[in-house]
Amino acid sequence: MKLTLQLQLLPSADQKAQLLETMERFNEAATFAAKVGFERKVYGQVSIHGLAYHEIRERFGLSAQMAVRAIAKAVECFQRDKSKCPVFKPRGAICYDQRVLSFKGLTTVSMWAMKGRLLIPFVCGAYQKERQGRIKGQADLVYRQGKFYLLCTIDLPEGAPIDPRNTIGVDLGIVNIATDSTGEVFSGEKVETLRKHYARRRAGLNRVGTKSARRRLAKIRKREAHFHRNENHRISKQIVAKAKATDSAIALEELSGIRARVTVKKPQRNRHAGWSFLQLRSFVAYKAQLAGVPVVLVDPRNTSRTCSVCGHCEKGNRRNQAEFCCLQCGHSVNADLNAARNIRAKAVVKRPMVGVVEAKAGLRNCG
Repeated sequence: MKLTLQLQLLPSADQKAQLLETMERFNEAATFAAKVGFERKVYGQVSIHGLAYHEIRERFGLSAQMAVRAIAKAVECFQRDKSKCPVFKPRGAICYDQRVLSFKGLTTVSMWAMKGRLLIPFVCGAYQKERQGRIKGQADLVYRQGKFYLLCTIDLPEGAPIDPRNTIGVDLGIVNIATDSTGEVFSGEKVETLRKHYARRRAGLNRVGTKSARRRLAKIRKREAHFHRNENHRISKQIVAKAKATDSAIALEELSGIRARVTVKKPQRNRHAGWSFLQLRSFVAYKAQLAGVPVVLVDPRNTSRTCSVCGHCEKGNRRNQAEFCCLQCGHSVNADLNAARNIRAKAVVKRPMVGVVEAKAGLRNCG
């Protein structure tokens, strides 16, 4: 399974200037290659190489391999869309391969630049250090907020598939980010408090409207996104660890397209738009794959209206966000826990399977 490690480079002032110059020249070359291919209506690596390679070497001063990588960047864009000619930002990412980048020990990387090879130290966290020996293939050099990062590809072995004896249903929500069928709740209170705080700050900065205010808005957006990402990593790690320890599969709701299907009142729109359920699901999926835990996606329809005890389905069963009380049998329980148990009931794991599969079982439709 392929994952990405992020390493922060620590270049000197002179090395930083050289890296920026290299990025600018590389992206100029990639834009030129794209223009040549678009005008001639050829979009493949070999075709554009034959037309643009020598001129890229002469005009932009790139090495042979960097010229090839610049052409490859243009070709990659054409693979997504041939209807328009891409223009790359001056400080867009550079894709390095093993011919123009190599690691020297555990803390230094050697990289090609316009004026020759640079030996640049880097730092990373404990997670990256444990997996550094698995770095293979290409690495992207990116420049964000005045700092350079290497995004390196690693290949991790997947865990041996477990033979699931049980299934843990997980209900995803906004008030509670996740609730599993065993009763464990991952509250969204901390996320909601931060969202309200940043919403107030954004409102004030939008009223100011200056260039400085826009820069501050960008920083707030990134800070909030990092917080959401960290919370989703934490929650997904705990869910997968529980499933692994109990030899269980994980059942999740298939919520794709829910924003288009569901309408919310105006005061709730910001909260609903910031719901990062897809990111959490993707984190659970890849962590489960590494651990050998099967993941099942089920249809979420009526899971919040159906009694997990008697199966009675009625809108009135769900009294409010937090409370579920069956109008037929009187079963009363937390609404998210009831939904998680219904999700578990929907999931059918016929055989050990790693990855995400579609469940064929379903609850009956409401009348």
